[in-house]
Amino acid sequence: MKRYIAKSIEDLDDIAHSIIESLGETRVVCFDAPMGAGKTTLIKALCKALGANGIVNSPTFAIVNDYALADGGSIYHFDLYRLKDIAEAYDMGCEDYFYSGCYCFIEWPDIAEKLLPNDIKTITITVGENDVREITIC
Repeated sequence: MKRYIAKSIEDLDDIAHSIIESLGETRVVCFDAPMGAGKTTLIKALCKALGANGIVNSPTFAIVNDYALADGGSIYHFDLYRLKDIAEAYDMGCEDYFYSGCYCFIEWPDIAEKLLPNDIKTITITVGENDVREITIC
């Protein structure tokens, strides 16, 4: 388990680069944090560190956003908060994304837990005093 402390948003670029290094070959990353803790903000920093083109924003209404990489690859950013059950995850083809070999950053992953590959990482964000974020990856 790796632990990072973000005292401000400016800390996220360095933390994102370190997280990408620690992922190794893992491509599916689940985010565990309460509403407003900074999941999307951290994902923006991760996408920037990976060289994503374009604007990175929350896929709350789209459920999944596809960000292009310069090498032709993709990053898939999921917000599964609005899904009612696993059938909806099946219907939208989550498995195809999760096993694509592309980075998949998943907010609110619990509904699709049975579809996830075995080799995932989980990033937990905890909000402390003065809005300091503790970010752990395991």
